[in-house]
Amino acid sequence: MQIVLGSVIGFMAGVVLSAKYLRREFAAMIEPRLKHIEEQLHNLRAEINLDAATRLASLNNLLDDRSSERTPR
Repeated sequence: MQIVLGSVIGFMAGVVLSAKYLRREFAAMIEPRLKHIEEQLHNLRAEINLDAATRLASLNNLLDDRSSERTPR
C-alpha cells in the first residue's frame, strides 16, 4: 500500500513539474511571435490614425472652401 501511495505521489509531482516546464517552454516559444504581432498592430494603428487625420484635414479644407464660396465679399 505504501509503495502504491508513494508511486502515485511521485507521479503527481512529476506531472506538476513537467506541466510547469512545458508551460514555460511554450511561452518562450510563442513570445517572439506575439511581440512581432504587437509591432504589426502598432504600425497598423499608426497608419490608420495618419489616414484618419489626413482625411479629416482634407474634409476641413473642403468645408472651408465651400463656406468661403457662399459668403459674399
